Amino acid sequence: MTLEAGDDAPAVTANNQHGETVSPEFEAPTVVYFYPRDDTPGCTVEAKQFNAELESYRDAGATVYGVSTDDVESHEAFAEKFDLGFDLLADPDGEIADAFGVEVENDYTPRTTFVLADGEVKAVYDGVDPDGHAREVLSDMLDDELVALN
Repeated sequence: MTLEAGDDAPAVTANNQHGETVSPEFEAPTVVYFYPRDDTPGCTVEAKQFNAELESYRDAGATVYGVSTDDVESHEAFAEKFDLGFDLLADPDGEIADAFGVEVENDYTPRTTFVLADGEVKAVYDGVDPDGHAREVLSDMLDDELVALN
C-alpha cells in the first residue's frame, strides 16, 4: 500500500547516476518522484521540467530525487543527455519502490510523487501527468505550506 500523508518517511539507500551511495534523511523538504523509464517521452518531459524548476526548489530549501527501476548506467546516460542537475536513484530491485509502497509492475513503477519533510510524508501525488507536474508540486509546496520552506 502506498505511503500516505502523515506516514513516517522510509529509510532508503541507493546509488545515483554517478554510482555514489545516497541515503536521504527526509528531514529537510524533499521531493521523491517515481517514473517508469529513462529517456522515454513522458519521463523526459517530467525530468526536464523538474530540472527547469530545480533552482526554485533549491531556493526554497528542497531537494529533488527521481527514482526508476533503471540501473546506474541508464541513469548516467539519461542525466548526461539532458544535463540533469539532481540525483536519479537506481532501483533495479524495486527496494525503494517497496519502501514507499509503490507497486512495480513489469519492471516499471507508475508515476507517483512524494513530498517529505520532518521525517514524514507530507503529500502524495498518484497518476501523475508529467507535463506541468514539477511546477504543480513546487506551487503546492510554496502556496499550501506542505512543508516549512526557507
